[in-house]
Amino acid sequence: MARLLRWSALAGCLTGAAALAPASSLAAAAPPSGRYEATLCVANAGQPPSCGPADVVVRPGGSVRVQVSDIVYQLLIRSGQAAIVVMHGAMQIDEFEAEARWDGTALRFADAEKHLRYEVQVGAPKGSAR
Repeated sequence: MARLLRWSALAGCLTGAAALAPASSLAAAAPPSGRYEATLCVANAGQPPSCGPADVVVRPGGSVRVQVSDIVYQLLIRSGQAAIVVMHGAMQIDEFEAEARWDGTALRFADAEKHLRYEVQVGAPKGSAR
């Protein structure tokens, strides 16, 4: 329940039109709802990216879940902005807001405070969303 409240509170941080508008055209450009194989690449400042396999769940309304091992990035994308909650198992380890955009099958966002850039390359479908 506390996790749901944190997620709701973070999603509520998206103010103004972004919070009230339906999923933006950026979210509409997302792959269809479902589970996918993917690759997550993370780059720190000017360093080359580090990449590895990930599982992605795309849901209607701009919700995206990216899982690498026991780390989960939960994104709620609205009007080019994302509320992002990072979980390690049942424990929340980070939360931030970022610009987020789909570019074909790639989802890009960044944590400006930590100088991290993320790119999720969505691959083949895995089956139904969970």
